[in-house]
Parts: sequence; structure tokens; C-alpha cells
Amino acid sequence: MPDKRYLLSFIREGEHQQQDFKYRVADACKLAKSVSAFANTDGGRLLIGVRDDGHLSGVRSEEEIFMMHQAAYRYCKPEPSITFDTCHADGRTIVIATIPPSAKRPVYARDEEGRMRAYVRIADENIVASPVLLTLWRESQKPRGTVITYDEKMRQLLSIMSGSQTLNQIVRLSRLPRRIVIAILARLIRFGTIVWEYKGQQFRFALA
Repeated sequence: MPDKRYLLSFIREGEHQQQDFKYRVADACKLAKSVSAFANTDGGRLLIGVRDDGHLSGVRSEEEIFMMHQAAYRYCKPEPSITFDTCHADGRTIVIATIPPSAKRPVYARDEEGRMRAYVRIADENIVASPVLLTLWRESQKPRGTVITYDEKMRQLLSIMSGSQTLNQIVRLSRLPRRIVIAILARLIRFGTIVWEYKGQQFRFALA
């Protein structure tokens, strides 16, 4: 398939959960944020040198290509798996960076202030991950076991669950320490008792 047709088949899809357009790479930190989000969610691809409206702008220099590699391998921890393919269309160079979902979540990205943050991809946005998700990902690296023990703290938390609630609401209503609530929610999500969603620019939790 010619490069242009190959590119256009992706561009027609627009930006979504597993695809993002980058006009140019001016900052490795911003690119690292997208890499983190894809690695922590369902994987995806970055079309670098493509404007938000789908027009081809192209990658301008070898320096930008070098910055992409820096974003993936220096600004993200643990180092994600990522492949780069170069396409040529209309005299322009487009780079397709493909990021599979990571088996070692959370994948953190260094932001502009040097802080390491993990992101999640929701629709066409990269969102800072909830501390509940961070705990869930870490717990998922451990053997699941066969049963879940419902102790008094867990029962206390479940007794106040009504509709869709934020982490802060659950902490306040349950009167449990925040770290305990985070740990319980992560465990209950892992076992399918609680589900989460991102709505109204907030992570919310509800009984499954």
C-alpha cells in the first residue's frame, strides 16, 4: 500500500482512544505524556507531523525524530515498548509511533517541572491517573489469589456506596483514612465489585 493511502486510512479515523495527532514535537515532555497514556490504557499510535485537522505538516528535522526517541526512552519510566515507522507523502515525512499496552503499569512520564506522573487515555485526552488506578496497576502485578476477604473496613466502605461517587466523597462518607479507601477501591475494582469511570473531569466509582 502506498504511504499516502496508508496514512490517510489512519487520519480518516480522527483522534480517539487509541490515536493522537501531533503537529510537531516541540517538547519531549508533552510527547512522553501521550506515550504514558497509551501504555497505561489500551495502547495506541501517535501520528507525528499531522495537524489536528488531519492535514500533513511533516516532521521538520532529524532533531524532532531524536526528541521522539528521548520522550520514549528517557522521559518515561519504566521504559515502554515503542516502535517508530517513517512514511513519506506529498514531500513530507510523517512518523508513526506505535505504543502497545504495557505489562508493567503504571508507566510514568516526566512533566515540565520534573515530576513523574502517570497518565491514562480517555477518549481523545491524556488524563493524570487517579491514585486508585495507580494502586490497582501495582496490585495487578501480584498474584490475584482465589478469594477476597471482606473485613470491617471494606464493609464500612461498601455500606456508603450509592450511585457514582468521587474518591473524596467516599473518604468523607466512610470516615476511613484516604490511603485505606484507595487500597480498598483498587482491590474491589480488581475483583469486579467496583467499577470506575471518568465523568465531568473527575474519576468516579460505583458498585458494579
